[in-house]
Amino acid sequence: MKIAIFGKHIAPEQYQFLQIVLDELAANQADICFFKPFFDKVSVGINMAAKPSFFNTSSDLLKNTEMLFSIGGDGTILDAVPYVRGSGIPILGINLGKLGFLSSVSKNEIKQAIDFVIKGKYTLDKRSLIRLEKPTGVFGDLNFALNDLTIYRSNVASLISVQVYVDDVFLNTYWGDGLIVSTPTGSTAYSLSAGGPIIAPGSRNFVIVPIASHNLTVRPIVIQDSSQIRIKFDGREEQYFLTMDSRQTAVNKRDELIINRCEFEVKLVQLENKDFFNTIRDKLLWGKDLRN
Repeated sequence: MKIAIFGKHIAPEQYQFLQIVLDELAANQADICFFKPFFDKVSVGINMAAKPSFFNTSSDLLKNTEMLFSIGGDGTILDAVPYVRGSGIPILGINLGKLGFLSSVSKNEIKQAIDFVIKGKYTLDKRSLIRLEKPTGVFGDLNFALNDLTIYRSNVASLISVQVYVDDVFLNTYWGDGLIVSTPTGSTAYSLSAGGPIIAPGSRNFVIVPIASHNLTVRPIVIQDSSQIRIKFDGREEQYFLTMDSRQTAVNKRDELIINRCEFEVKLVQLENKDFFNTIRDKLLWGKDLRN
């Protein structure tokens, strides 16, 4: 099988775990296609049994790739999504970071995980994305996000004010530091830190979460992801910051945001012995009493 290896940056002491990945794939006669910028960073610290092929763009990746291994943390998976896009190539996250909700394979599980992949002992978890329909062009053709779209104030001394409409019905004017529109996947990310609920991945929902709301009665709200969200700015500032996953830009006060569910989904690999509820119990220490 052909496996793509994607990463951004790993510390030298983590090269040993990447080497385990490469050795296990070589032992199973897998063809390896490396993300070229990542390979250039780590090549001095790894040994390859055979010369790999390389990809730099999403079109390079689409040639018979059966799975992509994301080496790093959850942020690495978010950065891998623009290369996979709607191709249907599944992503397996190998966690060399800290928490790792999306990259659920830990360092000591690498050998077992690859064995499961080779033997087909996994399922594909389909994750919905959010798309920014307007304004067009602010992120080029990368106007989609797996986790969330977030609006921030540009001036730390001034509150942001945004008006939100759901299917052209007025929802609320939010005053505070900003606003998050999250997918179910993003519900365990920034949305969770801002007080939003945890949403199971298969739910067909968006979560609208205020950041440090100036009105204490305002709370997160869950809506159907078939709804269109429209956002208008109504503050003193002329510009606001807008992020989609790890990408950031500035938008003008006059710009109106229109947000929909993306037309494609991303597939994350769930190994035989793992599931979403197992992951949140493990990562959030549910049911564990550390006092003893």
